[in-house]
Amino acid sequence: MPGTRKLGRTTAQRTAMLRAMVTFLLEKGKIETTVTRAKEVSSMAEKMITISKENTLANKRLVMKFITKEDVTKKLFDEIGPKYSDRNGGYTRITKIGPRRGDGAEMAIIELV
Repeated sequence: MPGTRKLGRTTAQRTAMLRAMVTFLLEKGKIETTVTRAKEVSSMAEKMITISKENTLANKRLVMKFITKEDVTKKLFDEIGPKYSDRNGGYTRITKIGPRRGDGAEMAIIELV
């Protein structure tokens, strides 16, 4: 199936969840979630980091449309972007950690490399 995963949510709910998770990942550097969510979050986080490598006003506005916290955007442009300036993609790592106890969903840890 081409395109994005629906994750069993409406478009607005899915977008809000992804925005929150990407913001939290960039803020903390590591989160634990299901494998399918981790793959979606990874895709969006990589896009945000790629945009932040070039520090322009237009790029800051692009990122601010998606990231929910202003201090995370500042951290992205001041620390994270320059850290990956010599790297062409592959800024996140997904590590599977086995099934969740309640419903058996495959869990993973996603972290910045």
